[in-house]
Amino acid sequence: MIYSLSLRNAGIALGLFLIVIHALALLHSQGARELLRGFPRSRGAGFALLALAAVWAFWLVSTMDLGEFSSWRRTILIAIVASAGLMALYVQEFLAVRALGFLALLAAEPLLEAAFLQPEPTRLLVSFIGYAWALLGLFWVGMPYLLRDQLAWVSQSTGRWKVAALGGLVYGVAVLFCAFTRY
Repeated sequence: MIYSLSLRNAGIALGLFLIVIHALALLHSQGARELLRGFPRSRGAGFALLALAAVWAFWLVSTMDLGEFSSWRRTILIAIVASAGLMALYVQEFLAVRALGFLALLAAEPLLEAAFLQPEPTRLLVSFIGYAWALLGLFWVGMPYLLRDQLAWVSQSTGRWKVAALGGLVYGVAVLFCAFTRY
């Protein structure tokens, strides 16, 4: 196990994260919609998220057991730093989306690890969002214009925005409820 995160703690963290994000999206609907429309091409958000992803990946590689690749640890760490620097310098197009994709891939693993081989059927709430983040992360890194199109579609009408925000809020409440009562 890479992370020593219990299903209960993962469920609490995930539930609170979803509740806060979607409650803010409901309460500040117009501001959030404008912010998200500009997000895909935001250089500041791209640099910040890329730095966060690079630090997370660096920490992960420096602390985890690489098995037969342990002799490559230093090379991998240098490659992480160099890759992040080169991406910040040369990948200007949709850098924020690509960095968010990296973070989604990194964030999926602790959720899936926490739910792995757990007997509770409600663990699937955590697993589902972990797999969804992994799949979306792959698409956002490879085809970043998809997030721009997804954000444009969901923020096109107030009804879609409210349904998406309420759906995320209900999902977060369900995960948090299960974390306190089932896990």
